[in-house]
Amino acid sequence: MDIYHDSDADLNVLKGKKIAVLGYGAQGRAQALCLHDSGLNVTVGVRKNGASWSKAKEDGLKVAEIPDAVKGADVVMMLLPDEVQPDLYKEMVEPNMKKGAALEFAHGFSITYKLISPPEGIDVIMMAPKSPGDMERIAYLEGFGVPALISVYRDSTGNAKKIALALAKGIGSTRAGVFETSFDFETKSDLFGEQAVLCGGVTAMIKAGYETLREGGYPPEIAYFEVLHEVKLIVDLIQAGGFSKMWYVVSNTAEFGGLTRRDRVITKESKEGMRSILADIESGKFKDEWRAEWRNGLKDLKKMEADESSLELEKVGKDIRALFERKK
Repeated sequence: MDIYHDSDADLNVLKGKKIAVLGYGAQGRAQALCLHDSGLNVTVGVRKNGASWSKAKEDGLKVAEIPDAVKGADVVMMLLPDEVQPDLYKEMVEPNMKKGAALEFAHGFSITYKLISPPEGIDVIMMAPKSPGDMERIAYLEGFGVPALISVYRDSTGNAKKIALALAKGIGSTRAGVFETSFDFETKSDLFGEQAVLCGGVTAMIKAGYETLREGGYPPEIAYFEVLHEVKLIVDLIQAGGFSKMWYVVSNTAEFGGLTRRDRVITKESKEGMRSILADIESGKFKDEWRAEWRNGLKDLKKMEADESSLELEKVGKDIRALFERKK
């Protein structure tokens, strides 16, 4: 993969241009503020007089309703949730985009699965920071940035890649490193990572570990500490220096036990489950299920959230985390 840094990007590509940031959630707020602080002309597009409208104004940014933000914009950044993008794009974005503008995404879901089909004559690009919005903003304020991915789906003007790189530079990502990929690769690998490892896999393993200790007669507090509280400590070590740093830091007992027993947890059947997850993503089956759930008012998702919040593990964790809160 090609990697780009500060010297490969020119912020002047965006100087004097109108940038419309649609949505003011974690990513919308972080990117809008970073781009603004980099000297660019940012307008936040949100619902009038809502919480995001007030917050963006308090942050010192120009705010407009989405159609007005899009009108005349040279770059339109779709930083809204995947599930609302298609309808909102059709109703408010497409009728107001000018020819020659760039439509930008931070995740390729809507383009990969053809939920949004932009007309000819506009650039379609992606600039995806590999970090939650709050960490992205912190890194920028510290004078650095988080890594990001860029991709060009359509280059109508001949400047699409330059615009994507300039946006990455505007939030500080070229200081860390920007990788070029495709919408397809970003979308499907991102979904797989969330489902099989980062969100689905990790929570399932923690839950199973907690239940195993509790069934064995161990106190809930001990079970919580051993299978959840210390997860961050281990992940931080891996993120900082790979498996080798983690194995070096933990005890020899932990290393030997982990290396000789982990295949009992992640088995051949587990790998088959991962392959089936990837197959559902690649075939569009997951996309169809998620779109159906959205149309159904997220009823199943809300029930799963309620079931999760009622777990003993969650209740014990809430009490233990309160012990670590600093008293004001």
